[in-house]
Amino acid sequence: MDILQKYWQRGRDLLGSDYAIMGGAMSWVSERNLVSALSNAGAFGVIAASSMPPSLLADEIKATQAMTEKPFGVNLILMHPQLEELIEVCRDTGVTHLVLAGGIPKKPTIEQIKSFGAKVIAFAPTAAIGKKLITMGVDGIVIEGNEAGGHIGPVSTSVLAQEILPVITEVPVFVAGGIGRGEAISTYLQMGASGVQLGTRFVCAEESIAHANFKQLFIKSAARNAEVSVQYHPDFPVIPVRAIANKASDAFMQFQRETVHAFFEGKMEKKEAQLAIEHFWAGALRKAVVDGDVEHGSVMAGQSVGMVQRIQSAKEIVDELVTQAAYYLEQNKAA
Repeated sequence: MDILQKYWQRGRDLLGSDYAIMGGAMSWVSERNLVSALSNAGAFGVIAASSMPPSLLADEIKATQAMTEKPFGVNLILMHPQLEELIEVCRDTGVTHLVLAGGIPKKPTIEQIKSFGAKVIAFAPTAAIGKKLITMGVDGIVIEGNEAGGHIGPVSTSVLAQEILPVITEVPVFVAGGIGRGEAISTYLQMGASGVQLGTRFVCAEESIAHANFKQLFIKSAARNAEVSVQYHPDFPVIPVRAIANKASDAFMQFQRETVHAFFEGKMEKKEAQLAIEHFWAGALRKAVVDGDVEHGSVMAGQSVGMVQRIQSAKEIVDELVTQAAYYLEQNKAA
């Protein structure tokens, strides 16, 4: 495994973990059990704060701290109405790393976090935004391609890597989206990445609290089954969501249609209609992950879902990825 160290040392140094493998923050899935298991396995678990109120996040952080002495992070959604309070919770509980998602953070937000010594990691959809984030003080960047699960951008991981890795060298860059094996990890490390982020690959960890039905659908699914949601009306843009196609996909189109018509008939304000459309997936995701309704709930998954073959412990998955990555580098060195 020593061969990996020179490639991801900067990522390890930033995260404080044995391996520069971040767990993707998945609502309802990335909680104390999976997060602590990933950190204990040498990776870097990340709590998905999602729409949690401050008190619930505080409980989740403390529970995770009771399950691991290793470092882990907290993913905060920038549009959360209580963002400042959530950051204060992270300060008060001694969180060392915050991952900011769902937009471009404002400088005061970054300054608030750095004032208590925590590291800031943010998402950069372009090289220009990455450069801007660096001038604002972020300590690390994630670039995530549209092969990922959940809310996605328009550009593939391989294209983002080619555009961004050669020009963003000031801070560690973590590549995400569609990564399911160690060979892909090594390839991005060789291109200049300091680490990676994986979500889909960890859903079927033994420690993941996702419902058995949710896990079994992951195991049965192929890459082509993880489809992107479709926007119904140009005046009501939606951030595309990648999930395994089911009745919820059809229901989302129907919901958009009904909501847009309600607006045009004067029954709803435009902002109210937009929020209703955006919030559709939150309830649908819980229905699938927690309740196990994989027909009518949202089974968010990246295209790497085809590489999820069975239920394994978090340590087994992490060890497998690291072994594959190291072997690939050794083979290339020999060649």
